[in-house]
Amino acid sequence: MVDTLPYGSWPSPLSAAAAAAAAPRFDGAAFVGDEIWWGESIPSEGGRTAVRRRDAGGRIVDVLPAPWNARSRVHEYGGGSWAASPDGLLFFVEKSDQRIWLLRADGTTVALTDDDGDVRYGGLSWQQGTLLAVREAHGRSPVPARSIVAISTAGHLTTLTEGSDFLAQPALSPDGGRLAWVAWNHPDMPWDRTTLQLGRVAHGRVTEVRTVSSGRTAALQPEWTAEGDLLFLDDPTGRWNIFRVSDETAPAAVSPADADTGGALWVLGSRWYAPLPDGGALAVRTDGHDEVVLVDRAGVVTSVDIPVRSRALVEAVDGPRVLLSGAAPGVSGVWAVDTVHGSVELVRGGGFEGDPAWLPQGRGVTFDGPHGPVHAVDYRPTHPHVVGPDGERPPYLVWVHGGPTAHVGDVAEPKVAYFTSRGIGILDVNYGGSTGYGRAYRERLRGQWGVVDVDDVVAAASGFAAEGGADPARLAIEGGSAGGWTVLAALVGSDAFAAGVSRYGVGDARALAADTHDFEARYLDGLIGPLPEAEQLYVERSPLSRPEGFRVPLLILQGAEDAVVPPAQSEAIRDALAARGVPRAYVLYDGEGHGFRRQETVVHALETELAFLGAVFGFPTPDVPPIDLRPGTRDAGAPATDVETTEGRTTEDQTR
Repeated sequence: MVDTLPYGSWPSPLSAAAAAAAAPRFDGAAFVGDEIWWGESIPSEGGRTAVRRRDAGGRIVDVLPAPWNARSRVHEYGGGSWAASPDGLLFFVEKSDQRIWLLRADGTTVALTDDDGDVRYGGLSWQQGTLLAVREAHGRSPVPARSIVAISTAGHLTTLTEGSDFLAQPALSPDGGRLAWVAWNHPDMPWDRTTLQLGRVAHGRVTEVRTVSSGRTAALQPEWTAEGDLLFLDDPTGRWNIFRVSDETAPAAVSPADADTGGALWVLGSRWYAPLPDGGALAVRTDGHDEVVLVDRAGVVTSVDIPVRSRALVEAVDGPRVLLSGAAPGVSGVWAVDTVHGSVELVRGGGFEGDPAWLPQGRGVTFDGPHGPVHAVDYRPTHPHVVGPDGERPPYLVWVHGGPTAHVGDVAEPKVAYFTSRGIGILDVNYGGSTGYGRAYRERLRGQWGVVDVDDVVAAASGFAAEGGADPARLAIEGGSAGGWTVLAALVGSDAFAAGVSRYGVGDARALAADTHDFEARYLDGLIGPLPEAEQLYVERSPLSRPEGFRVPLLILQGAEDAVVPPAQSEAIRDALAARGVPRAYVLYDGEGHGFRRQETVVHALETELAFLGAVFGFPTPDVPPIDLRPGTRDAGAPATDVETTEGRTTEDQTR
């Protein structure tokens, strides 16, 4: 029997705690002997990243037990926080001191790097019997010095190369005689312009360095074939494709396609393909959604039958076997692919464990915007036993991803179902600036941050409502980090939304340029313009410069230890709303950085958001604590009551 109930008031068995527990985060994977190891963030343990394996009985066992926490802070976003040798040596970066430690098979640990709080390591990889890493030394200089280093099991450190502002993805040739890596300098970001460097390794140093790529493109991920050819990703045509170069041949695309094999290198260790022994490669291609393919040596492409459609990355390769991580409908996990026999195995997965009838089906939609097409994913309110009243349109959350170079696929995750099962739809927008649609779509945002992103999101929301998909009076907008900037800019620059949710969002572009970390210190040069020449644009684009535009309720969620978007940004927004008597709630999570990891924070943030939407849109939320949004009307003269906490709860984050 199907009941009819108003949207937003549908009863749901999916609690915030269940949604938080069903959203695992993975950080790398490796073949270790006959075993498979993977990194996994454990929300119930404060977001600690453990390295785990599955024993002969099928039980999940921690290789890296508590209280160890494998997490790098290189570039603040980290990545590549651990690596393993085939015989079971585990190298990892401990979060608390950023040193590299060695965990031996007998369970003993030893520090391989000095106890110097000014030095960080990341991008660890075990290659040709050598541990390679990116070293980031802060010291007294305001600008960190970065290098690629080799570290022996006895703790001897050798600097292989340095000199660029940023270095990443070192790849050692099979004979150990050559090293390839990616380098770039301010003001470029690694999706704007990089160089692929290649040099000879002799006496612990890299010499005879030459640039393989053009220097005008965003080259990524060098890999060596068994024959000694060098593969890498490059985008001279506007799409990232695999290229091959040898001592005798110039770089040439292996299998050109109008899709991206590659992405934004926010996190060290990110890989989008792996060379195979037969001369081919397994690759992830993205054009709206991810597809895993095999590319043979002749360039012939065959699709791999694997359910992964979003956030797919290649984690490890061992002969014909490849490990991938990513998201499939209802599950995030690590998969093992045997490219010879065609088998696919889910090694470790987590996700929605209930009736799949509760999960919405993502539907790709495209809208006409003032700057071109705008892509999005629609998740309709979905309930196996309840429908909305005839003639009533549902409330919708319009999600704005971070980056702004991120990309969302069409895979419903537990957080999506938390809202859709209650009768609240989700429209997830890949606005101009997103990856996954080529360089032209990505660079639509160049110099136009705060304009194109806002126009695209408003066009998607308004177009969707005009088509009858949502109640135009009950549209809310939510985003984190760069997405939070777009939320705030859309609220002050349009009347499309009745409420907003900002997660560690940017309100003042000048303050961000002055206060943020080195990796993004010149990011706004490309998104807005270089300072001081473009200072007036920074003022005009910043939501805090237009406080009179804040007219609708806003929920602000912020980590107290955020080094990317400091709490001062959210507090300034809070104060601007308070000065105008605009209903708002501000939640500060102690112990959280840029993105939330602890289970209690994820739970609290979801419940607070649901209570906020219920208070704004007028539907009951009896299964979550109420929220205080005084004053009750936007015109009330008394200041609103802030909701602040430093109890260290937590939630999830996509990179930026």
